[in-house]
Amino acid sequence: MLRNLVYRIYERQLEAEVRRSAIPHHIGVILDGNRRFARLTGLGSAAEGHRRGADNAERLVAWCDELRIPVVTLWALSTDNFQRPADELSAIFQIVEEKVAQFGEMQTRSTMPRRIRAVGRRDLLPAPTRAAIERVEAATAGNSEAELIVAIGYGGREEITDAVRQMIAQRLRQGDSLEGIVSALDPDEIAQYLYAPDVPDPDLIIRTSGELRLSGFMLWQSAYSEYYFCDVFWPEFRRIDFLRAIRSYAQRQRRRGR
Repeated sequence: MLRNLVYRIYERQLEAEVRRSAIPHHIGVILDGNRRFARLTGLGSAAEGHRRGADNAERLVAWCDELRIPVVTLWALSTDNFQRPADELSAIFQIVEEKVAQFGEMQTRSTMPRRIRAVGRRDLLPAPTRAAIERVEAATAGNSEAELIVAIGYGGREEITDAVRQMIAQRLRQGDSLEGIVSALDPDEIAQYLYAPDVPDPDLIIRTSGELRLSGFMLWQSAYSEYYFCDVFWPEFRRIDFLRAIRSYAQRQRRRGR
C-alpha cells in the first residue's frame, strides 16, 4: 500500500516536471521484448506476449495524447521477423488486425484524434491484414492534427532501397538518362521517396528490453534523433518509464550537427 502511494506521488511529480519541459514532436518506439517477457513470466506462448505488448501499445498512444505529442511511430514487425515460425507470425497478424481496428475506434473518442497509417512492405502481409490496415487508414484519413504510424513489414535498409528504386524509376519515366540521374543524386531527392516523406524526422527513439541497438529502425530519418534505451521488456513498459524517457530527452542539448 505504502509502496503504491509513493509510486503515485513520484509519478505525479515526474509528470509535472515533464510538462514544464520540451516535449518531442515525433517519437518512435521499438516495441522489443514480447517473446522474452512471455517466456520469463510463464505465459505459455509467444503469442500471449505479443498480445500483452499490443495492449501496452494502446496505453502508450494514450500517454502521448496526454502530452500532446503529435506524431508517434511504433515498430511492430520487422522484415527480419518474417523468419519466425509460421504459427507465431499467424498470431501476430491476427493481433495486428484486431489492434489496428481498436486504434481506429479509439480515434472517435480521443481528445487528439490521429490519422493512422502503416509503413513497410505490405506485399509481405497476408490479405486480411492488409485489408484491416486499409480500412483504418481510410476511416482516419481526415484526422490532420496528429498521426500514429505503424511500421510493419518494415526494415530501414529496405526503405532506403525502395526509395532509391522508386526515384530512379520515376526519373527514367521522365526521360532522364541513368548518367544524369546519378550525377544529380542528392539526399533531399531520395527523402521524397521514403515511405512517409511528409512526416518529420523523429526527435526521440525509445527501445525497450535492454538491447542497445536500433536494428535498422528509421535509418534515414534518425540521423539527429535522441535515443533512450529502457531495460524492461515492452509489455512491462510503464507510464513512469515513458515519462522518464521524455525527461531524459528534455535534458539533452540537441546540436543537430552544429
